[in-house]
Amino acid sequence: MSALIAEDEILHEAELVWLEDIAALDYVRQSLDRLPTRRGKPAYHRDGRMVGYALLGPQAKPSRSSGTFRRRVFWLLPHDRDADPEGLYATGAPAEAVDPRTLSPGRKGRKTERSEGGPLSSAVREPGNTLPI
Repeated sequence: MSALIAEDEILHEAELVWLEDIAALDYVRQSLDRLPTRRGKPAYHRDGRMVGYALLGPQAKPSRSSGTFRRRVFWLLPHDRDADPEGLYATGAPAEAVDPRTLSPGRKGRKTERSEGGPLSSAVREPGNTLPI
């Protein structure tokens, strides 16, 4: 869950790869998965769909016990707001959800008014303004 992801666990991220346009998504779920490689598209074994993942730099070291790398994976479930706007998350968001616009390599992101289902603030709605990163 995002609340359990510490920035020191993701400091070796080199890039975030998005599989879909995040401009249309109010939030994405994030988790740290144990994966066999630093780079490449990981296998996905959850319900729903993977919307992105992190690539690690060459300085990232594998776990001594398992030989795997901890990488972030971003995903959505079938009952999330993008697919069911009037459903369970019409307002609020899952614990592991963050606004994808607040994510960057090595930064865990945060919830925003938008990710929680509220209206965008008037400052953000003004032409030329964007959410802070």
